[in-house]
Amino acid sequence: MKLKKNIPLIDQHDKYGFWGGKFGGSFIPETLKKPVEDLTIQFEKLRKDKKFIEKRDFYFKNYIGTPTSLIKLENLSNHLGGAQIWAKIVSEANGGAHKIYNATVHALICKAMGKKFIVGDTGAGYAGKMLSMAAKKFGLKCKIFMGAKDIKRQKPNCDAMRKNGAEIIPVYSGSQTLVDAVSECMRYWVSNCDNTHMCVGSTVGPNIFVKICGWSTSQISRELKMQLREKFNKIPKKIKLVNCVGGGSSAYGFWSEFIDFEKKQIELIGVEAGGPKKSKLHAAPLSRGAKLGILHGAAAYCCQNDEGQINETESISAGLDYPSVSPIHCFLKDTKRARYTYATDEDALNAYKMVTKFENLNPSLEPCHAFAEAIKIAPELSEETVIIVNSCGDAQKDRDILKKRLRK
Repeated sequence: MKLKKNIPLIDQHDKYGFWGGKFGGSFIPETLKKPVEDLTIQFEKLRKDKKFIEKRDFYFKNYIGTPTSLIKLENLSNHLGGAQIWAKIVSEANGGAHKIYNATVHALICKAMGKKFIVGDTGAGYAGKMLSMAAKKFGLKCKIFMGAKDIKRQKPNCDAMRKNGAEIIPVYSGSQTLVDAVSECMRYWVSNCDNTHMCVGSTVGPNIFVKICGWSTSQISRELKMQLREKFNKIPKKIKLVNCVGGGSSAYGFWSEFIDFEKKQIELIGVEAGGPKKSKLHAAPLSRGAKLGILHGAAAYCCQNDEGQINETESISAGLDYPSVSPIHCFLKDTKRARYTYATDEDALNAYKMVTKFENLNPSLEPCHAFAEAIKIAPELSEETVIIVNSCGDAQKDRDILKKRLRK
């Protein structure tokens, strides 16, 4: 398996929709083949349509608020020593997280296809919150499928969804988390695809949904490339781009423009959810030896039990609490273009305490996993090395968890 130069990774799949011949595809029921084919044809037209791109860029700038800032974390860098630590503050985007890019594009596609209803899944509540915002902005009726467990632990985002007029459908099956929400959302779309568009909240699912989400979030790396040239007058010689990885949408968006660079210049580091230190459960299929499986219409590494059934996961972070990952990240792992590791719940909490102590920054528990890795490796590196963390969400949604765990 090889990466191709000058071709976006979202397009480096074969005619069957597989990256590297085995990751991805579209494992869908017969009833969904026509809607998926229609969406695929429509998206390929829209992404080449100048008017559609102009509309996308207009809303990215005037609705989402791009570009988001790139800042040096001076105090944290000085405290740790070693490498410079920077952060791309994607949480500045309207709504507080990167999910707004994908939600906005899906809403625009829904309008272009003449549909009035849009449905989506959510774990941390960010994808649901952003989809409810985009639906309200573009006059669409919205349903959000969310695990009952996540509804309890992500109340602030649920309140925002309802305020935006969305209906939250609680999912009580299975682990009552993101994996079950995605399943129920897909079941609903099967029965209502004639008048309803489905937004998958990350770079997971059948091939077309991976592509739409990746195309949307790649805005993050386009901005970052320009900002690096502005700050350093060039792309620095030693960069480490550190990102949390659940489904993998923010990481792909953060890395997209840099995948063609040599690894010795730009290293891509993905940090998964290792779960509680004392638990055997986790959400780290890439870094803890998971096997290839099929979940939600795609082949990817999945957390599985001895019988090959999808395993339950555990993480303090609802946005990373997913037993599989994007087929794109599986491909990047197998080609060795990206390195994947994990941080435990405790690591993420400690990173939150350190970052908020030294910087005027309030990252959510998802990017705190990435900050944990940056804090770990920075002292071992030279000052010439530039570590950039994608601070892809704010901690407003995690206030109850943080209050309970940190007693503040």
